[in-house]
Amino acid sequence: MAVEIIDKLIEWDYLIWLRLNAMWHTPFLDAIIPFIRNKWTWAPLYLFLLIFMPTNYRKQGVMWLVFFLLTFALADYISASIMKPYFQRVRPCNNYHFAQIVHNIVHCGSGYSFPSSHAANHFGLAVFMGITLKQHFKWVWFAVIPWAIAVAYAQVYVGVHYPGDVLVGGILGTLCGIITGKVFNRIYPLRTKAKEAETV
Repeated sequence: MAVEIIDKLIEWDYLIWLRLNAMWHTPFLDAIIPFIRNKWTWAPLYLFLLIFMPTNYRKQGVMWLVFFLLTFALADYISASIMKPYFQRVRPCNNYHFAQIVHNIVHCGSGYSFPSSHAANHFGLAVFMGITLKQHFKWVWFAVIPWAIAVAYAQVYVGVHYPGDVLVGGILGTLCGIITGKVFNRIYPLRTKAKEAETV
């Protein structure tokens, strides 16, 4: 019974992937989406956070950056070093069964597919930011979750992951972000410099 359920889930995964990757693509998206998943596209955001957090939150801001990196490292390690070697799922762009239909527009890579480290990392960072910054920026959830979803979708669109890869990666990242976010809020609750001055 369990095997039948897993087989059915894999079948659905392939069918959804066929739509998202092999059928629903356009020249416009082909030009835009590779930039969404490119880590250098978001370098200005990370640089901004590197400056903004310590400037506005002092010691708590520095520790926020430490936990931000810890969230990334945790999600990336679990997905890339533990789960991928265990499941050893071949990427769609390396699957010879799909060689004639896959819409692959970036370098495929030789690594395994399940789960998506891109999805795990970005959902981890997004959830961490949402949990730790929501008291200061009410709009933060409306920015970070679409960002993570866009990166995850881009992984399927360019042909390097299946929908199931990014779904499980997103769940993993969410769990990592919840853990690090909750721990951070308990130990280093963010206060602006003005708030700190009021407590002195």
